[in-house]
Amino acid sequence: MHEFTPHSTPKETGWIEVIAGCMFSGKTEELIRRLRRANIAKLNVKIFKPKIDVRYSTSDIVSHSEQSLPSILVESANEILDHAKNAQVIGIDEAQFFNNELIEVCNKLANEGRRVIVAGLDQDYRGIPFEPIPQLLAVAEYITKTLAICVVCGNPADRTQRKIVSSERVLVGASDSYEARCRKCHYIPE
Repeated sequence: MHEFTPHSTPKETGWIEVIAGCMFSGKTEELIRRLRRANIAKLNVKIFKPKIDVRYSTSDIVSHSEQSLPSILVESANEILDHAKNAQVIGIDEAQFFNNELIEVCNKLANEGRRVIVAGLDQDYRGIPFEPIPQLLAVAEYITKTLAICVVCGNPADRTQRKIVSSERVLVGASDSYEARCRKCHYIPE
């Protein structure tokens, strides 16, 4: 059996890669790794993140381990189409902060022959699938599920535990507000 990876180079086609997981699982690090490789290959790369995410920087995508790459802040997924005209590779971080129009945008870019790499949370703090990631997983050619380490027991973690009280589904934060948990140690705050 031959396994294809995102580093395979299909001819005359585009594709979608999704990097999904909980917070602190290395999604942005993996996105940055793939985008740096595309830069080394001298491909035209454009990177986007939603304007709502200014935790570490207003101009770069930044991992929790402080790796970074310059990016373009956009209010909506449709703005990506305007800025990505000549790009061969499009990177999109924090995809869970976009609405479902991101699915159409990613499909359009891939149909035009571009490589689209999307990273985002696949579950919210309650463990419920976080749109638009589930829909992107369904249409992606390549899927990477990242796991963190549960801060309570050390098991592989695929959940994001909210540490502060809020019923808002979208609450931008980092280690001050969230931590990685496994299925056993995760609970829904009241």
